[in-house]
Amino acid sequence: MDRVLRVLLDYLGVEQGSLMVLEQNMLIVRAASRPGIIGQRQSIHDDSVASWVARNGSPLFVSDIDKDHRFAKREGSYKKNSLLCAPVIYKNKVIGIINATDKSGTKDLLQEDISFLLYFSSFIFWTFLQEKLHTKITAQRNTLKKRNKELRRQEEMRSYLNRMLMHDLKTPLSEVVANLDILSYNINEENREFLESAQMGCDRAVRMVSNLVTTDKIADGKQQLLYEETDCCSLLHEALSSIKGLARIKRVELRLQLDNQADCPVIYIDRTLILRVLQNLLTNSLSYTKPGTDITIGFQKKDKKHLEFFVEDQGPGIPAAQREYIFDKYARISTKQDALVGTGLGLHFCKLAVELHKGRIGVQSAEGKGSRFFFELPIK
Repeated sequence: MDRVLRVLLDYLGVEQGSLMVLEQNMLIVRAASRPGIIGQRQSIHDDSVASWVARNGSPLFVSDIDKDHRFAKREGSYKKNSLLCAPVIYKNKVIGIINATDKSGTKDLLQEDISFLLYFSSFIFWTFLQEKLHTKITAQRNTLKKRNKELRRQEEMRSYLNRMLMHDLKTPLSEVVANLDILSYNINEENREFLESAQMGCDRAVRMVSNLVTTDKIADGKQQLLYEETDCCSLLHEALSSIKGLARIKRVELRLQLDNQADCPVIYIDRTLILRVLQNLLTNSLSYTKPGTDITIGFQKKDKKHLEFFVEDQGPGIPAAQREYIFDKYARISTKQDALVGTGLGLHFCKLAVELHKGRIGVQSAEGKGSRFFFELPIK
């Protein structure tokens, strides 16, 4: 705006001038030949030339400011007698004011010079819009900075509370698991089903806590992989073993499918994490599988460098629109209240754990035809 004002004053041949922006019935000096008045404000209801122009939306020429009561306190501010003041109008509304005075040389401003101000008003209009846009963007940027700062603070607090919660949950869960294990040696067969149900519930709770802790660690880049040589067949058998009780309760048959049982490849992975991935996929499939159907788990070599694990079910399938975000945090396929469905962290954990191994995870599904979850891991 300062550069535009200088061009305007040079074109008119005057020494003094200013650009004022109208905001909420206040005229604010945004650019001026006298830097000391920049930022000054005055109401459009004041008894001044600029206020009169703002109220009426018409330009004003004052031929002799000595005879105008609005300039009673000149105090040597002006060298010449005449003054021009013109509005900057947008959509029939005044958005700003142009002031010009003190013409250079021996001549003074004339009323005809108003046409020059009005000519420049169209250029100045865009300058005003840029100024307002800049002010708005600056305000929005400052607001976003404050919000981002608050979000970071809340995220840090959330992470802290999560860590404290997980720490506090581990101890009582461990005690429950240990006591249930002790009870298993003395309980009669009539009540064994209830004990097994309690043990499975604890197992799910422990796994959910572990998923939450590990998910946060991976997201923060703090999860370290503990690689070890792992036999794929024993890994699948262990995954099935942890869910047999749940499958029996839901009357779902678990099947193991291998390429060649005599050839079980050994891969180099974080065994604990990948075992939990398989357990989560099995539990997820079991959540949506009807009694009397099957769930199949297995692996196959994709090529010389990759091994694919998979879990297939005969559930309702996943709509195409939901497949895009099925691995997002807290995403759930169904809204039904099922204890097995969980919080929606299971598949998100699977995605993070597989990708941490430089692998990829996906799903193939069709409504009414079941789902096939799979993930590929590099063979090292």
